[in-house]
Amino acid sequence: MSHLPCDIAELRTLFLFEKLDEQQLDWLCEHGHIEHFEPGPVYHEGDPATCFYVLIEGGLALSRKVGAEDVEITRTTSRGVYAGAWRAFLGDRVPQNYDGSMRVTEPSRFYVLDAALFEQLMRDWFPMALHMLEGLFFGMQNTQQAVGQRERLLALGSLSAGLTHELNNPAAAAVRATSALRERVAGMRHKLGMIAAGPYDRTALEKLIKLQEQAVEHVAKAKPLSPLEAADREDELADWFDEHDIAGGWDLAPTYVQAGLDVEWLDSVAGSVDASILEGALRWLNYTIDTELLMSEIEDSTTRVSTLVTAAKQYSQLDRAPFRPVDVHELLDSTLLMLSRKIGDGVTVVKEYDHSLPQVPVYAAELNQVWTNLIDNAIAAMDGVGTLTVRTARDEDRLLVEIGDTGPGVPAEIRSRIFEPFFTTKPVGSGTGLGLDISWRIVVNKHHGDLSVESVPGDTRFQVRIPLTTQEATP
Repeated sequence: MSHLPCDIAELRTLFLFEKLDEQQLDWLCEHGHIEHFEPGPVYHEGDPATCFYVLIEGGLALSRKVGAEDVEITRTTSRGVYAGAWRAFLGDRVPQNYDGSMRVTEPSRFYVLDAALFEQLMRDWFPMALHMLEGLFFGMQNTQQAVGQRERLLALGSLSAGLTHELNNPAAAAVRATSALRERVAGMRHKLGMIAAGPYDRTALEKLIKLQEQAVEHVAKAKPLSPLEAADREDELADWFDEHDIAGGWDLAPTYVQAGLDVEWLDSVAGSVDASILEGALRWLNYTIDTELLMSEIEDSTTRVSTLVTAAKQYSQLDRAPFRPVDVHELLDSTLLMLSRKIGDGVTVVKEYDHSLPQVPVYAAELNQVWTNLIDNAIAAMDGVGTLTVRTARDEDRLLVEIGDTGPGVPAEIRSRIFEPFFTTKPVGSGTGLGLDISWRIVVNKHHGDLSVESVPGDTRFQVRIPLTTQEATP
């Protein structure tokens, strides 16, 4: 690197300076200088932005960090291209650091101006343009924040609606079962009174209690039957009741079938009690079985509610530290559960988890937002019908989370743009175009990771890679 004489005539040939007058060109030469660079780095991303560079001849490459890697975003030999401290005109309202890295690709000459002088130049020579640029810069920032907030609120609203629906089903089932249980308990009290007044001696009552305990055990072990299997069993039991002169056998049969009881068990009941009290015993056992089934239904429903509430807490991470080690599978499962209504019956969810993976230090709530965006996009791409694959694996020193779908794929011509803010392929009003941009920022900027896509028709995979061990990122 060496300083060279500044030639006003040469500066005038650069498109940035072609409209300046002689006095302004003199100022540029007096306050700036020409530098020669051999191939190699000029500045690095994150360093204090001290200089504004304009290429006079040669070539340069600009790159940005994606995780631990520098990804080249521009390579050019066009005269007049500029880089470096171009945001100096914003002063201390934004961090004055290089937002990328620049290296020279061949022996090159640059016009170089100190950042403070570049700021002075902008304010003195282009006051109107400066105000317009400031407004544009901060306006775009505000717009991104506002639309980003709307994106999060839309996602929250959708999740809340789904969660409300998911909670309502088991809650309503528990209410119905509780009401029915109250009726069954009342019936049991009435039946108990009849037994007490009936022809039951101590030995018969002991047999009934033993049969009652056996029935409860069967209920606990009963396995679900297909509708066809259940119908066949009900026919068998109804015939048995008819053969033993039990009135209303068709009403009793479904309860006994649901409890996993068969003809063989009914034969054992008939052999244990006198024929004179068989019908009363079977109806007493029916109340017992029905009560147990209703209590199981209430338990299942309230467990479902508890599971959903736990998933909501896991998803929101409201009671957790923002940055902490987590099992990524818990985050994925909570997100899938929160999105279960949106996923629907037409989508088959396949989980391919590597449970040997260690816990990873992350911003858990924000990663859940990433999973939400990627899964939501996958469901939309498949139009509600297909296979959603969620896979985890180790990729050298990084965790890989892959969200795959069987939709039509991302066309090659737009693949490079899908992470741009406000770019969307969804119909107007269906998307803001910030979901993938927000996801990219969370993965890359906050977690020093990488977000990429591989896509062919019928197989699209969004891949998130996060270091297994990482320092806490700047919020």
